[in-house]
Amino acid sequence: MAQTALVESPKRSITLDMAHRFGMEAKPFEATLRATVVPSNCSQEEFAAFLLVAKQYNLNPITKEIFAFPKRGGGIQPIVSVDGWANLINSHPQCDGWDFEDEKDENGNLISITCRMYRKDRSHPMEATEYMAECARDTDTWKKWPRRMLRHKALIQAARYAFGFAGIVDPDEAERFTVAPQGHYSGTPGPRLVPPSAPSLAPIVAEDAYRKVDVTEVTSEQVQDQSAPTASSDDALADWINDQIAEAKCAASMDTLDEIDGQVCSELEGAGRDDLQALWNEAYQDRRNSLTGKRR
Repeated sequence: MAQTALVESPKRSITLDMAHRFGMEAKPFEATLRATVVPSNCSQEEFAAFLLVAKQYNLNPITKEIFAFPKRGGGIQPIVSVDGWANLINSHPQCDGWDFEDEKDENGNLISITCRMYRKDRSHPMEATEYMAECARDTDTWKKWPRRMLRHKALIQAARYAFGFAGIVDPDEAERFTVAPQGHYSGTPGPRLVPPSAPSLAPIVAEDAYRKVDVTEVTSEQVQDQSAPTASSDDALADWINDQIAEAKCAASMDTLDEIDGQVCSELEGAGRDDLQALWNEAYQDRRNSLTGKRR
């Protein structure tokens, strides 16, 4: 009786697998990532581990949804930008939106922000509360946008509770325990946790509240040390508007949407940025129509 030999198909490397996903060859793909989003001197094992995390969560390192920095004591830490977290949450099939609740003292100072994350298969939302006294840091972004930074902290922690995301941190968390080598990415001395930014404000594409939001540049909440150079005020404002639009697309109520609108209008008042105002107005009206059941 003839015997049929079973030939096991060769396994493809994670580098080749990810490179083909983006239409590249393995070597140029690895060289591109080492020049932009991972330390150039990381080992092959560390590079492979980084790609496995990116693949596991379907995050795009080319658009800086995920990048890596060295950890104290050795190794690298995968870091997910706020754009990447928005991708993770919106892409989850059980995501049913989220909302925020602020707690203030008698003088109107922000004490905490609670994020409620809703799942389609749960009757009660998952909640996470982050406190300003515990989270605030002496950095430019925390000084200029404390509400926004604390809102991101609450959003990310609620997402962890709701969907079990593990093995990844946001840029602010990484800044607290990660030290970057001198000249990494920017070519200037000093630690820096900001990958190179895109040349212009990227468009945001979303069809409804819970679809993936396509934001192709890393937003300005990725924290820099005070010793690192800061972005121009125009670039920072464009980044901030881009981020507010992403949040508005996922607002679960008109109260949340109007709160974001109030902050945006206050920030844009007197800025002379008609282009950003028009971009925000369109996003606001689209989400308002969606929440109220109206269609353009």
